[in-house]
Amino acid sequence: MNIQEYFGRISYNKPHKDADLQTLTAIFQHHIQTIPFENLSMHCSEAIELDLQSTYNKIVRKKRGGWCLETNHLLFWALQELGYEVCILGANSYEPAEKGYTAETNHILLKVVIQGDSYIVDAGFGGAYQMWQPLMLISGKDQPQVPGIFHLTEDDGTWYLEKVKRKHYIPEHSNNDIPATPELGNIRKIYRFTLKPRHIDDFQELNAYLQVSPDNILRKKSICTLQTTNGLLALVGWTFTDMKYKYTEDMDLVEITTLTDEEVEKMLKDKFSIVLENKLVP
Repeated sequence: MNIQEYFGRISYNKPHKDADLQTLTAIFQHHIQTIPFENLSMHCSEAIELDLQSTYNKIVRKKRGGWCLETNHLLFWALQELGYEVCILGANSYEPAEKGYTAETNHILLKVVIQGDSYIVDAGFGGAYQMWQPLMLISGKDQPQVPGIFHLTEDDGTWYLEKVKRKHYIPEHSNNDIPATPELGNIRKIYRFTLKPRHIDDFQELNAYLQVSPDNILRKKSICTLQTTNGLLALVGWTFTDMKYKYTEDMDLVEITTLTDEEVEKMLKDKFSIVLENKLVP
């Protein structure tokens, strides 16, 4: 495994002498704009191995993406190689349908400490709730980014991540203005976590479980999302969404296309630079 090869994969060619916030932000943005959040292995009969060499080979050498356990683990390795003080944390994601957080830890994220200040870095949430910059680990402060306003709050050692939702403009719809779903006003809960450091091996059981459990969203849907310079691309099943953030107007432009099986494969190649070895069953 080679940091220069990783930089080639994420198209990063700037200086990186200092393990500072500016460099962290730049590497993080290159990472999320070139490495898709995807679970396609589960839908084309490939096992997902949770060791660093397998993840590195898959994402860096085979130019694939991965889910949180893979893409954040790779980023963890890269930041360690660059001299950052970084650790893995575990989170419980919020399930809107259940109106609550999962009982079991089902997500990983990273905490990076730079000159005494702590930041949350998460390259593995995907979709419209993907942060674009490290978040300062500070309770009760709005942290505006291009995708929206993120917000961390702390209560008795547990931290909660939320995002303010925006309206969607969908050209096909006659009324044109699709409001954000009202759920506690305009706030979307994302996950809760503690600052207890974890090791990737703590998630081996989760990795195995998610690949076989019929109830979780990752088994039910084939998902591939990628952040762009001005929004995001998402392929869920046969539905392709191109979202452009128009944050100055508090509105996102959403274009939705339904694809055929043949078009799915072409879309993965053209938009996500993914060529699968095995047949995908969307």
